[in-house]
Amino acid sequence: MTEVLYLSYDGMTDPLGQSQVIPYLEGLTKKGYHFHLISFEKEIPYQRDKELIGNLLRSKNIEWHPLTYTKRPPVLSTLWDLYRMKSKGALLIRKYGISLVHCRSYISGLAGLDFQQRFKIPFLFDMRGFWADERVDGKLWDVNKPIYKIVYSYFKKKEREMLFKADGVISLTENAKAEIESWKVRSTKKLPITVIPCCADLNHFNPANVTKEALDNLRTSLNINGHPVISYLGAIGTWYMLDEMLAFFAVFLKTYPQATFLFITREPAAEIIAKAQKLDIPEKAIKVMSAGRSEVPAALMLSDLSLFFIRPTYSKKASSPTKQAEIMGMGKPLLCNTGIGDTDTIVNKYHCGMAIDLSDPNAFEEAIKGMETLLKTPPEQIMAGASSYFSLDAGVSKYESVYQNMLKKV
Repeated sequence: MTEVLYLSYDGMTDPLGQSQVIPYLEGLTKKGYHFHLISFEKEIPYQRDKELIGNLLRSKNIEWHPLTYTKRPPVLSTLWDLYRMKSKGALLIRKYGISLVHCRSYISGLAGLDFQQRFKIPFLFDMRGFWADERVDGKLWDVNKPIYKIVYSYFKKKEREMLFKADGVISLTENAKAEIESWKVRSTKKLPITVIPCCADLNHFNPANVTKEALDNLRTSLNINGHPVISYLGAIGTWYMLDEMLAFFAVFLKTYPQATFLFITREPAAEIIAKAQKLDIPEKAIKVMSAGRSEVPAALMLSDLSLFFIRPTYSKKASSPTKQAEIMGMGKPLLCNTGIGDTDTIVNKYHCGMAIDLSDPNAFEEAIKGMETLLKTPPEQIMAGASSYFSLDAGVSKYESVYQNMLKKV
């Protein structure tokens, strides 16, 4: 087996780790790769799910080395975590004869650069997005403050170094790949960029796995009587435009007064309900369900339409929302906004929903005019689009091809 060191600054007890790391590693393990996984775990989800995730990874023959994520103080905490990542990674490289380092995002990429130089091991820069720009666009780094201006400049410099020194590069979107290739750089090296979107396990996100009894029980427990049901899946805050989504629903209610807006999220319900009340949305029309990964398919099956609006900033050129693949896998039409990675291109190509321009003051009304047609979109058509573009098996195969090309260079 080929020994691979996988570095993630995201936790495996976070939903993202469970949807966008573990399924890929499981698939690649079956193809002959043995993973040593370093991740950084946040305290609350780690204490809640460490046994569950630990048992899952052991059953897949994946060696897990969880480290504690350090949140404060800003910048210094990240430097400390990077030091720990490098220390643990170097130990594993020496002990297991690692052949390849897979670096998820920028912090891990810094470690990959170091290992490439010190141990002559090829590294994959799985960039996941324009991380430094996301920190600025998300107002986590205020570049008007000298410390954050320095940090931002440092990471933008390192971004180019990682792109040009990596033995392989993964972009989530064609949009980001085109953006990178448009940059004026001194190097004449052709960037080895492969586009792999955030795929979904379409065996898990499959309507066939949800029974009528489960749906009826869920509908009863949530006291959902209205129709149609709009759902929102995932976290709220930073990128996700809760105010705008609720504003759309308020307009939607004028045409569909019996509608329900179901939030499938682990976020507190109080914030959502409070904001809905400010828009005179009846409390009974808002339902909030905390769902683990195993419960999400049934929750999505309750909906007639799934909605998400994401702030269309520069950094979002590189974003591939995981929720899009999961929604399409369940055969549900979606309503989203333009300007997010390849999202609207995919919606239009596979006729699986509607992408609207949020800067258009008439966008909500125009969307609702086409709602009757949208709600009648055949589930099989949407699922076929998911299978064509977001198949986990296809994503795993692309990663395997990248791995093989990298190992040939050694």
